[in-house]
Amino acid sequence: MIAIASDQGGYELKQSVMEHLKERGTEYQDLGSYGPESVDYPIYARKVANAVLSGECEKGILICGTGIGVSIQANRFPGIRAALCSDCFSAEATRLHNDANVICLGGRVTGPGLANKLVDTFLDTPFSGAERHQRRINMIDEK
Repeated sequence: MIAIASDQGGYELKQSVMEHLKERGTEYQDLGSYGPESVDYPIYARKVANAVLSGECEKGILICGTGIGVSIQANRFPGIRAALCSDCFSAEATRLHNDANVICLGGRVTGPGLANKLVDTFLDTPFSGAERHQRRINMIDEK
């Protein structure tokens, strides 16, 4: 199960990504927002972070106007590794090297075709499990 949420700046792209998830047979949980009205992005980033951390959802997708705000908020949660991605190389590398569990997208800077490719790359790329990458992830999680 994938958690997905957006603010108003990402609402339209979220609708497109959810349709794509449905077409690929990927189950998702829409955690809002549910319309184009102005909302506060931290609320929705928290919802996705909590869904991933609780184990209710395996990974998350967050979308705001640029992807920056939701990535900042999500990364405040220990155990969340949210990556703002705008190219497929980064979407692949963040899974392989960082075991990122949330992808962040910019609804005002990323078109639906690219967003779908980014989501596919992110969801379909496993963590490499390489010792050096795991060591670095463990360092990130240290206080």
